[in-house]
Amino acid sequence: MPRLTPRRLPVVALAVWLVLALPTTTAAQDEELAARPELSDDFSDLAEPEEETAEVAPEMQESLDRMSEVILALDGDAERTGNNWQLTIEERVMLVVTDVSAGRMRIITPIAAAEGLPAEALERLMQANFDTTLDARYAVGQGLVWGTFIHPLDSLTTRDFASGLLQTHTLAVTFGTTFSSGALNYGGGDSGAIIENQLEALLEELEKRKTT
Repeated sequence: MPRLTPRRLPVVALAVWLVLALPTTTAAQDEELAARPELSDDFSDLAEPEEETAEVAPEMQESLDRMSEVILALDGDAERTGNNWQLTIEERVMLVVTDVSAGRMRIITPIAAAEGLPAEALERLMQANFDTTLDARYAVGQGLVWGTFIHPLDSLTTRDFASGLLQTHTLAVTFGTTFSSGALNYGGGDSGAIIENQLEALLEELEKRKTT
C-alpha cells in the first residue's frame, strides 16, 4: 500500500508545525484543561448519567470489578464516582466512563486544543487511526483532540482494559511525533515490544495482588 502523506504541506514542515504548535506535555495538558473550566476538575459533564435503580447484569459487574482493580493498580488515588473513574498515569489525566444501560465503556484523555489545527494535521490524525493506533483512536470533540478507546462492557477482559488504558495514554504521549498507540506500528520499531512489556508487567502486578 502506498504511504499516505499530506498534500498541501511538506511532511517535514508539518512535523515541525506539530512539534512547535501542539501541546504534547503534561504541563500543556494542564493548560488546556485550565482553559476549559468545565473540564478542569473532573470531566463530570462527559460522564453518562446513571440511574440509581438500574440493575447491573452479573457479567457487567464482573467487568466493572476488573476495571477497578486495574485502575487502582495504576493509580491508588484514582477517584470513582458511580461507575466512572478519573485516574492519573504518569501525570496524565485519564477518564474511564461507563454506560451500563448501553453496555459500553470508554477511556478518554484530552490532548490538545482542536481550534486552529490545519487540515493537514487533521488528515495526519486520520492516517494514524488507519495504521498506527490499533484499538485506541484519536478523536475531536468539545473543541479538543482526545485519545479514546471504546469497548463493549460485558465482554471486556482484564487484558482488554489494561491494554486500552496503555494504548490511549501512549496516543497522547506520541501526539505530534509518531502518532502511535505503541501496540502496533506497520513501520517497525520498538514501540510494540515496549507497550507489550508494560502490559505484561501490569498483569503480573494484578496477579500478585490477588495472591497477597
